[in-house]
Amino acid sequence: MTIEAGHAPSGSTVLLGIADVAAMSGLTPDTLRWWEREGLVPPVTRGSDRRRQYTEREAAFVVMLTKLRATGMPTEDMREFSQLVAAGAETHGRRLAILDRHRERITAKQAELAAGLSALDQKAEHYRQLIADGLDCEGAPVSPEVATLQAQTTTDGTHR
Repeated sequence: MTIEAGHAPSGSTVLLGIADVAAMSGLTPDTLRWWEREGLVPPVTRGSDRRRQYTEREAAFVVMLTKLRATGMPTEDMREFSQLVAAGAETHGRRLAILDRHRERITAKQAELAAGLSALDQKAEHYRQLIADGLDCEGAPVSPEVATLQAQTTTDGTHR
């Protein structure tokens, strides 16, 4: 069963066990239980056998929270967001503020990562050029033996 994060039908009657939700979200059952204890997800209804029974909507919410967590949303923001969801439609504006604030953090992190990637690419190109030109880091020619080793060394330091 595939449920797009945050877009499960509201009238859904399919109930899912914790193993199902764990598989859908990529979390372990223990993590789901912890999230519930910590207020990151609202308490889940239990069946007569005391097992958790997630609605499709609740499962979709867990999946969405895992995406927020994967982007670095702080636990406290996740908790607040979950509490606001449980409080109803009057909290839409406050929920949007949390998401907007997190979006700004993600955008800043993307810019930081892009700058780091650019620096990495420039340094890698520098080494490729040194190898292609048969030079050391000072711009002096290397011996044929060193040139052979330069071209054959892999990223883990072993030789091909």
